[in-house]
Amino acid sequence: MQYAVIMAGGSGQRLWPLSRRNRPKQIIGAFGGKSLLRLSVDRIKDIFDVNHIMVVTNQEYSHVVKEHLPELPAENIIGEPIGRDTANAIGLAATVVHLRNPESMMAVFSADHMISPAGPLQQAVKKALKFLHTNPQALITLGIKATSAHTGFGYLKRGVEVGNGIYPVAAFKEKPNKSTARKYIRSGEYCWNSGMFFWRTATILEQLDRFLPHNSLRFRNIGHAWNSDQQAEVLRNEFTGLEKISIDYAVMERATDVYMCELDCNWQDVGSYKCLADTIGVAGSDGNVTAETTRCEWLDSSNNIAFSDSPDHLIAAIHVEDMIIVHTDDATLICHRDETDHLKKLLEQIRAGKNKAYT
Repeated sequence: MQYAVIMAGGSGQRLWPLSRRNRPKQIIGAFGGKSLLRLSVDRIKDIFDVNHIMVVTNQEYSHVVKEHLPELPAENIIGEPIGRDTANAIGLAATVVHLRNPESMMAVFSADHMISPAGPLQQAVKKALKFLHTNPQALITLGIKATSAHTGFGYLKRGVEVGNGIYPVAAFKEKPNKSTARKYIRSGEYCWNSGMFFWRTATILEQLDRFLPHNSLRFRNIGHAWNSDQQAEVLRNEFTGLEKISIDYAVMERATDVYMCELDCNWQDVGSYKCLADTIGVAGSDGNVTAETTRCEWLDSSNNIAFSDSPDHLIAAIHVEDMIIVHTDDATLICHRDETDHLKKLLEQIRAGKNKAYT
């Protein structure tokens, strides 16, 4: 049995004020009238039965996700009581899927990704699942064919092909500096680390038990209480005590039998306003980038990024350079385009004061 799990967590910080605590970026309909989450489901629904597509999200807005994806069974939306990074989102999902079918295979996707066209992804998914049929202990990830010396992504070094476009992963590399990234690209041996995975649920649970035994014990306790009257209480108590760690650090960089399938497509991890601008923005001759639905007037202004969620609102600027301007009905963000890392600090300040309702 094949299951797909879409990770759609986060706290609405990196794209505030477009995204909020009760309106995650994954459901903002800014991508051709669709949301990132809707696009994620649409890309895989021809491979996975809709009853076998699950979403792991923040418990605070799991009801919003249910409304956004009415075709998914309500029990397929799993709410995390608190964010504990990808290893634990995956561990929770694997626990639930394994309860349904101990022989199941599980594909993991992220709702943060823009991928086009969908065809190459679907082909790569089928290759990975086929490989799992004959290699049940394999842990497979997708490597994006690198098109530039990007310093914001992790990299995978591939080994010698074992057949049908599947390669062992020779090494995981952290986000490199520019010169190192250029070396990776020139060698032709490296791909971007996509954060998409494939494995049998039994295998990933065994790996978590091996490398994160403390967390694994908590997953077993969650599994024992699942579908019982104690489910919510046990989930909250056990999940809060989990060590926060990514799946790459916890398992993938430490395990054997790790493979990759190369994916050649347009791929973007929409994790900032710069990425959002690259994905849905239209650049003018002056370097100003706006969404097609955003009305702007620029006078002697350049290299700005502007978004509005109201098509009837006009953003006008004079002598403005290298800024981000984001308008919503109840909040406006203005900052230098290189200062978005301070959004988290700004939101902490807002939540601590009288304007916390705007977060």
